[in-house]
Amino acid sequence: MAKQINYPIFNEQAPQQKIDLARTKYPEYGRVLEDFEVGEVFCHPRGITITESFAIEFATTFMEANPLYLNQEYAKAHGFKDLVVSPLLVMNVALSLGVQNDSEKAIANLGYYNVCFAKPVYPGDTLCSKTLVLDRKVKEGKPGIVTIRTLAVNQQGETVLQYDRKIMVAGAGKKSEASTLAGEPFPELKQLSIELPEAKKAYPKNLTGVRSYFEDFKVGDIIVHANGRTITDEHFPWTYRVMNTHPLHYDRLYSTARTGAMSGEPIVYGGLVFAWLAGLASRDISENSLVDFGYTEGYHTQPAISGDTVYAISRVLAKEDGPQGYEAGVVTFQLIGVKNIRAKPALEKYGADLFIKENNKKEMGKEKIPEKIFEIERRLLIKKR
Repeated sequence: MAKQINYPIFNEQAPQQKIDLARTKYPEYGRVLEDFEVGEVFCHPRGITITESFAIEFATTFMEANPLYLNQEYAKAHGFKDLVVSPLLVMNVALSLGVQNDSEKAIANLGYYNVCFAKPVYPGDTLCSKTLVLDRKVKEGKPGIVTIRTLAVNQQGETVLQYDRKIMVAGAGKKSEASTLAGEPFPELKQLSIELPEAKKAYPKNLTGVRSYFEDFKVGDIIVHANGRTITDEHFPWTYRVMNTHPLHYDRLYSTARTGAMSGEPIVYGGLVFAWLAGLASRDISENSLVDFGYTEGYHTQPAISGDTVYAISRVLAKEDGPQGYEAGVVTFQLIGVKNIRAKPALEKYGADLFIKENNKKEMGKEKIPEKIFEIERRLLIKKR
């Protein structure tokens, strides 16, 4: 039973309190290179309950076309117990909850690896996040590279997402004062597995397009997605809506005080850019998918800022039969993002070079593409017609 107490009336005290500037404190968050020890587990603060309105607002803002993320009855008809939360919302929340621990002082996010969506997330689920330090590489006189593994865990303690990430972090010559707990258990998935919905003999077909079934994709196909998306200052509130605390994304004084390629206007948080690119592609490749298996080898090759317009191109890399009992198959795609040039002119201008990893171009004697902002591979379980 809740306890009640009388309101504690108090008098103003600030005018009588002596000001002692020597006692000023400057709390800082994030970690420098010396703070990362291989094997240490960071417990990320807060956590967040994913409401239905939050899930649908994300899906619509980021242009998802798959009814699983928009239509509760459609999702249930496909064997799910409720509306499915977009995997990219799950990933953005998991990553962002960890920024205070992992990367609030990082120079750059270098890439995503082995992203596995192990279980569906539903409205009402509460997600928390933990990170394990896998590796730390120190370079004399240069920033180090830290590899981490992050989990998203639901209220039942079940791991719903696991992925690895590399970040570039500068050293400070000493450790920082800890701001969160460390050393908790880390329920990582030693054997990556994915929970599928109940298999159905027939699925509703009147709420999606007719050109995005498994049979419609051929290995080697290049799909130029029609629409672009101009990013506005909306990215400021969305950064904190998914709980990302890095000031580079919403503090103009911070971003303009930096030097190098990441200086100037606040940088759009990369997870949001990824979500817009995937959404732009979704009518053509993922609206008939049952499950997003995950991603591998993903990189933000150039930053985006407010006012940039982004476009997406997909390439079909592989096809295989789906799990037994499902009228669906697995398709692997390469997703490419460009900015401030429409997808068709970008393909005409750069051709096959668009699909070559930017980090590999120097050794090939090729120039990097300034308009290219993103590259990743993804796998989807897509319904058969």
